[in-house]
Amino acid sequence: QVQLAESGGGLVQAGGSLRLSCAASGRTFSNYAMGWFRQAPGKEREFVAAISWSGGSTRYADSVKGRFTISRDNAKNTVYLQMNSLKPEDTAVYYCARSPTPYYIPNTFVSWGQGTQVTVSS
Repeated sequence: QVQLAESGGGLVQAGGSLRLSCAASGRTFSNYAMGWFRQAPGKEREFVAAISWSGGSTRYADSVKGRFTISRDNAKNTVYLQMNSLKPEDTAVYYCARSPTPYYIPNTFVSWGQGTQVTVSS
């Protein structure tokens, strides 16, 4: 079973950048699509970005398009989320998740990390 551990969160001013990492255990990391989600206080968890097994296909929520970039390094069993031009509304706990399929299919993620807090001050 794949275990996921996020890191890289923190406090940043609006307009700043952060890079989140998600390290995965297990030998089958490269077989599956991965995703990033976030949950702000009092709100439901929402999709942020996803990447296919090879990294050749990516998807983004409209709210982060052009500002966030998802990538992966299968040799390191790690997926990344580069976040630029951060806004206060990006404040949330960010989670990475594993899909049971090689390509992103909504609402199918099966393994989740513990999350990392991102706080953007105005």
